[in-house]
Formats: sequence, structure tokens, C-alpha cells
Amino acid sequence: MRLGAMAGLATGLQSKNVVSASLNETSVPRGGVKKYVTLGRTGLQISDISFGSSRLRDGEERLVHHALDLGVNYFDTAESYTGGSSEAVIGNALKGLRDKVVIATKTSVSSSTRKEAIMLSLEESLQRLRTDYVDVFFNHAVNSLGRLKNPEWFEFVEKARQQGKIRYTGMSGHAGRLIECLDYAIDQDMFDAILVAYNFGQDPEFYEKFTRSFDLVAKQPDLPRVLAKAKQKDMGVVAMKVLRGARLNDMRPFEQNATFAQAALRWVLSSRNVDAAIISMTSGDAIDEYVGGSGDQQVSQQDFELLQQYAWMTDSSYCRHACNDCEGSCPYGVPVSDVLRTRMYAIDYADLEFARSEYQQLGAAATPCLSCDGQPCKDACTYELPIAKLCGPTHIMLG
Repeated sequence: MRLGAMAGLATGLQSKNVVSASLNETSVPRGGVKKYVTLGRTGLQISDISFGSSRLRDGEERLVHHALDLGVNYFDTAESYTGGSSEAVIGNALKGLRDKVVIATKTSVSSSTRKEAIMLSLEESLQRLRTDYVDVFFNHAVNSLGRLKNPEWFEFVEKARQQGKIRYTGMSGHAGRLIECLDYAIDQDMFDAILVAYNFGQDPEFYEKFTRSFDLVAKQPDLPRVLAKAKQKDMGVVAMKVLRGARLNDMRPFEQNATFAQAALRWVLSSRNVDAAIISMTSGDAIDEYVGGSGDQQVSQQDFELLQQYAWMTDSSYCRHACNDCEGSCPYGVPVSDVLRTRMYAIDYADLEFARSEYQQLGAAATPCLSCDGQPCKDACTYELPIAKLCGPTHIMLG
């Protein structure tokens, strides 16, 4: 039995906690960050809910200021986000405030990238960020062991630290080989912090609360295990993609005293193996809503019902990107989970520009799907997603 059974199990939930009005301003109390946490061995004190800037664009310094006014002090970016604009906006907004904030940025290092190229990427990021150092420098979107084993990364790190350009290092990941890469990196004690895609739908304990008699999540028990191992090594752990697609408007009719986003954040932060969560902050109202979930690590019954309702509504279309059961099913090498991740950006996030920029990094991506009958991947998804019906249209939309 697979997660398609969720529909039957959650039928009665739809009538609970339903309100006719959309979320209004009084539903999200304005307040600041209520908790700061230590990011593992780094010793950095960061806000438990922090600023994700993957969609931050030119002229949006006000969003950084808004978050800063509410106590957010950890700002996560990358050289690739919005073509470098994300770093530049953060640099402009935080000018003169460097000693009051923690800044993390990232670069993608392949198995053959030379240390000189990595240093150049860092220096260009520092210029855009208007700073002479970053607190955490991440090896970005790691999806193969070859990238982790590149000796040039370690030589770069040693030199950059000596020059005072980076304080700590990290690894980020959300692709199909995430578990394999995390296991290796943690066993080798390679980084001070990790940034991983993690949400309630990737934790077996969430489903066990209402599917105790079914083996619905046997394929994905590993993220909690790996995060626990990271904490044993005193690595800092930051969660991303905590909203599982962020279809927030779909949840508004079911929200009362708290929102789905706040419930999802509380679920992640309730884990003893997660220090903090970053989340894309794209408007003042969204920032108010997200920060409203700060400080409370208790998941209430109402929170759980909101999460269960969301799972029921999205399980038939949401790709669990770290599952990777579909790997190798396509004879043409289509990176299915990555393609479906970009589809999430387009459909769920409603951000076509960001989705296209991410899709372009996949090379040919789903081009072969346009001439394939869909048989090779027909039964490849453990969760019964119709891969062929999703990947081809994604290419048409984003290619």
C-alpha cells in the first residue's frame, strides 16, 4: 500500500477547523524573533527562523530591512540566486551592519573545479555582499560523491580561512543522492554545518501518527537518521524547503489561530536535530507570518491537523526529492527529481523566473520526455506520481 491511501485516511479532516474567510491580518500577530540558537560547532547565534533569499531581486532591500527589524539575523544566499542580484541586495541592505548579522553564501563545486576558480567565486560574492568575509561558505547543491572528494575544495578552504575570507564551511543539498552525500560528508567530518531540504512530509513519525498499521514510509526513514548523526558530530543543521511546496493559499480556508506555514516551521524546529530553518522571504506579510512561528517548538493538535490536511491535498503531486527511487529509471538520463523540483518552483511557488533559472542549470533536462511513451518510468515512483505526465509539460513550460 502506498501514500495514495492518504486520501481515504484523511477524508474526515476536511470538515475540521474550516473557516469561510481568508487569512486576515489579525490571524498573524506581528512580533519579532523569539529564539536564537547556536549553529553547532560554529558557535554562531542565529535566529531560529532565518532569511532565505533564493528569490530576492533588485530593489528589494526593504525585505531585508523588514526581517532585520523583526530580529532575523541570519541571511542565506548564493552566487547563483537571481543571477547574483540576491547577494547584491543583501550587501546593499546590510551595509554598515556587518557585525550584527550572520551571512552565508554558496558556490557549486564540481569534481574537477580548481581551487583558483572556487576562490574567484568567493571573491566575486564578497564584492556583491560588500564584505570582506562570510560566516559560512557552502558547497552548493551537492549531488555526487565526486564533488565531495575533490581535493581542490580542501585546499581552497585552508587558504580562504588563512586569509580571513571565510569562517566556517558547509554543504547544502536537496537532490536525489542527498542521503549518500550526507552520510559521506558527516562520516568524514568535512563541514561545520549542513543545509538540507527537510519538512514534515519527510519524517516517518508524521505519517505514523495516523497510519500506524501501514508501511507507507519505509522507503524514506533516512533523513532523521542522518540529521541525528550530524548533531552527534556537532555540525550545525539548518533546514530548507520546510513548507513542502508552499501552497499557502490552498490552506487559508483551514487556518484559524495559526497558519500552515507556522505549523510546518514548528514541526521542523521541534526536532532536536535541527538548529534553525531558512525560508524564502518574498513579502513583508510573509515575513510577519513566518517569524510568527519563532520560539515555539511545541506542535499542537491544530498544527498537526493543518499539516495533515496539507499532506492530503498535495501527496499526489509532490516529489520527495531526496527519495530518489526513480533514479536510473529513465534510459535517457532525465534527472527526474530535479526536473520535478523546478516544477514545484513554477507551480507551487508561482515563480516562473526562478523556476526557469533553476531548470536551465539541468542541461537537456526533460527534453527526451517529449518523444517518450512514458513506459520506462511508469512505475518508478514509490509514491505513484505520474512522472511522464509531469516531466514533459515541465520542459514545455520552462525549457
